[in-house]
Amino acid sequence: MDRRKLVTLATLGLSLIALQAEVEKLRYPEARKSDLVEQLHGQAVADPYRWMEEIDSEETKAWVAAQAKLAQGYLSQLPGRERIEKRLEEIWDYDKISMPRRESGRLFYSRQSGLQNQAVLYWREDEAGAEEKVLLDPNRLSADGTVALSGYSVSEDGKFLAYGLSSSGSDWKEWRVREIDSGNDQPDHIRWSKFSGASWTTDSKGFCYSRFDEPKEGEELKGANYYHKLYYHKLGDGQSQDELLYERKDEKEWNFSGHFTEDGAYLLIHVFTGDFGKNGIFYKELGVEGAEVVELLAPGDAAYDYIGNDGSSFYFRTDKQAPKGRVIALDLTDPDPGQWSEILPETAHKLEEVSLVGDTFFATYQVDARHRVTLFALDGSEIRDLELPGIATVYGFGGTREDQDCYYLVTGFARPATIYHYEIESGKSTVYKEPEVDFDPDKYVTKQVFYKSKDGTRVPMFICHKKGIELDGRRPVYLTGYGGFDISLTPGFSLSNAVWMEMGGIFAQPNLRGGGEYGEAWHEAGKKALKQNVFDDFIAAGEWLIENGYTTHERLAIGGGSNGGLLVGACLVQRPELFGAAVPAVGVLDMLRFHKFTIGWAWQGEYGSPDEAEEFRSLYAYSPYHRVADGVEYPATMVTTGDHDDRVFPAHSFKFGARLQAAQAGEAPVLIRIETKAGHGAGTPTAKIIEAVADKWAFLFDALGVDVPEL
Repeated sequence: MDRRKLVTLATLGLSLIALQAEVEKLRYPEARKSDLVEQLHGQAVADPYRWMEEIDSEETKAWVAAQAKLAQGYLSQLPGRERIEKRLEEIWDYDKISMPRRESGRLFYSRQSGLQNQAVLYWREDEAGAEEKVLLDPNRLSADGTVALSGYSVSEDGKFLAYGLSSSGSDWKEWRVREIDSGNDQPDHIRWSKFSGASWTTDSKGFCYSRFDEPKEGEELKGANYYHKLYYHKLGDGQSQDELLYERKDEKEWNFSGHFTEDGAYLLIHVFTGDFGKNGIFYKELGVEGAEVVELLAPGDAAYDYIGNDGSSFYFRTDKQAPKGRVIALDLTDPDPGQWSEILPETAHKLEEVSLVGDTFFATYQVDARHRVTLFALDGSEIRDLELPGIATVYGFGGTREDQDCYYLVTGFARPATIYHYEIESGKSTVYKEPEVDFDPDKYVTKQVFYKSKDGTRVPMFICHKKGIELDGRRPVYLTGYGGFDISLTPGFSLSNAVWMEMGGIFAQPNLRGGGEYGEAWHEAGKKALKQNVFDDFIAAGEWLIENGYTTHERLAIGGGSNGGLLVGACLVQRPELFGAAVPAVGVLDMLRFHKFTIGWAWQGEYGSPDEAEEFRSLYAYSPYHRVADGVEYPATMVTTGDHDDRVFPAHSFKFGARLQAAQAGEAPVLIRIETKAGHGAGTPTAKIIEAVADKWAFLFDALGVDVPEL
């Protein structure tokens, strides 16, 4: 235990017994270290904690329980933790509403009042003064709030709701059907669906969905997911009667997402191969006897996002021959790329998303990781820009070709999400729902800086904090990032980050290579053998914050989840002296075995394959689990995962945490916080979220040597 912690505890008047208990908490549960060594591509690779991959073994369960007890005891006694949790409950306690979806003259939206664990689905007629009615309340489906609504789709006639439920954070979902007017569930029940939505036919008689075969007993949360299949479910039928629409027995790694076009003439099949940022498009003409599935756009060479169609003429956003994106029109009768019509050409800024509402294209561009929205006519002529407030992110613009209005949402780091109603012809925006959050955006400032990475690449970073705070070079900074899978990090409001900034902390978010902020070239610069660029970008961000007087390395904390957990794990083992604390959450941390569990095989297009010699060498060079070294003073670290995480197998966190605890030469704590009945993050009950955030901020303030202020 470090001297500062002892002094802090003593000043709080704790007894010698309590001090001794604090010391005891740092005695880590014993983890058996096996002598397993494999020869991989001529390299001897040790894997001493392989046994933790058997997550249901008695040995693993005993170790997990001991780690959970250690973490809970340590975190519960941290100075200021109760104040943080109380403030989180206060700021969370407001009415949260989603953007409404319109279907057949009805509006559907979710609402989460106060501290409800799960949002409730509502509907009302699309007219002034219409009564709001509860359609589905997931809070009534479990006592602890761990059953979540994981997707829904309303039939074209507005009479039926297909809804997916997930339990304990798992990616597996079960689909059911509810009659909207009566609120009664129908007998329909679909299981073993994953990575799927539901798309209704225009006659509202059924919908398509995707699923895997039923896994073997004991493999539900661990087994690899192969051979995705697309099915059609007719209302009233049992699942065994569902029609198989498409499968590929020769392509076990292909995933499918089905969608019926607005005119009801075609079934579109999006084909995903694991090469993120790229997909294919197949289609089947409906109403034509004997029609076969046609492979329109081959998977693997570019991204293709369907926007809409006029008969056989289809609009797509694509980065084919346009790394930053463009909109093209192709005709199914002659789809050769040489015959494509360019509607919106590529510009200097990434074309992030395009929707087609009221015969108008709503095009969202990324300009240095912030959004700009421009409206265009069907011929590509510009209509107007949407006026946005400062540094912001925009979502929405859903609707049909006949709609003359739509909804959108605007948010920023210090700006709670506000929903607007937009009249397309006039260009008039009016506030539809502005949240009443106990947080004053005017007291905070957001700025964007640019810094140079190790190889000279110019990287943007957002910084947000209270106005007027003294930048004395010793502020606690929370630096977070992602850098992968073509995913862009744009400004967005977070209740947890709001509390961090209220407490005087600085929030920093760089836009690392590997993401999608500047188009496919930016993404490619952080993939496979170039993944080290992502870590270099993140490390350079930390160095910039120190060099420019925001903080010191003792008060620089890093955090991130999933691929961001890999980012944090890799950087803390590469540069342990740079950071004061680290929180890798649900991270991909064993880069030699990630492809062996659940959907991990699909990440090989991003990371590379451990089974290929050249790609193995790149992966082994930065794999956090394998780069931990004995005798190193690592920063205070809290590894977090969920026991039901079937996206990133929790053994990643178990093995990395055990290895780090065994190697730690310094006095800083290494905790492994394991959430029960929780998965990768989606669907987590509010109560669990608040507890986890309170633990994280209390851990970081304590590790960085900063007192939690009165809130």
